[in-house]
Amino acid sequence: MAFHEVRFPADLSFGSVGGPERRTDIVTLTSGFEERNTPWAHSRRRYDAGLGLRSLDDVSAMIEFFEARQGQLFGFRWKDWADYKSCVPSATVSSTDKVIAHGDGVTTSFQLIKTYRSGDAAYARPITKPVSGTVVAAVQGDDLYEGVHFEIDTATGIITFMEAPMIGVEISAGFEFDVPVRFDTDRINVSVSSFRAGQVPDVPVVEVRI
Repeated sequence: MAFHEVRFPADLSFGSVGGPERRTDIVTLTSGFEERNTPWAHSRRRYDAGLGLRSLDDVSAMIEFFEARQGQLFGFRWKDWADYKSCVPSATVSSTDKVIAHGDGVTTSFQLIKTYRSGDAAYARPITKPVSGTVVAAVQGDDLYEGVHFEIDTATGIITFMEAPMIGVEISAGFEFDVPVRFDTDRINVSVSSFRAGQVPDVPVVEVRI
């Protein structure tokens, strides 16, 4: 897949509207009961990167980023300000934030995941675009260090330990992350309101599978 490892300017995405969507097939039976199913194992996020009234410099930065991605052709990173850490947004990332696996004594590479819980239900989301320099990890609660005990591939979210964690031990990690997205349009409309300000009302962005 054509993807550029570059983040949409975070100051431009701040204040954007968007979030996760699901696809649910619902069949109503003759009895009035429902059967519900989903073809999607994972949610998909959509955002609107459109700018309200902003400086012409901001509008220019939007146009430059859009042109460099050639519209929908190349994917890029997006910071979801409502959900960009393994912990809650107000907290500091910790090596014990999320359990990502348990050791088997053989496997050295694991996918970063973020687990969302509510009551007895849980959803494990693969994290494929961690932010460089933010990943911390622990095995059975003992902190490990990047470059000494593990390496992280920030293009895939795969963490690789120098030694395979022992059987049954808990492997946890903390991180900041981006969402892999692309523009969901090949055209943007710019309105110049004055000599110093303009706006780009609607610029849809959609998550891509990695």
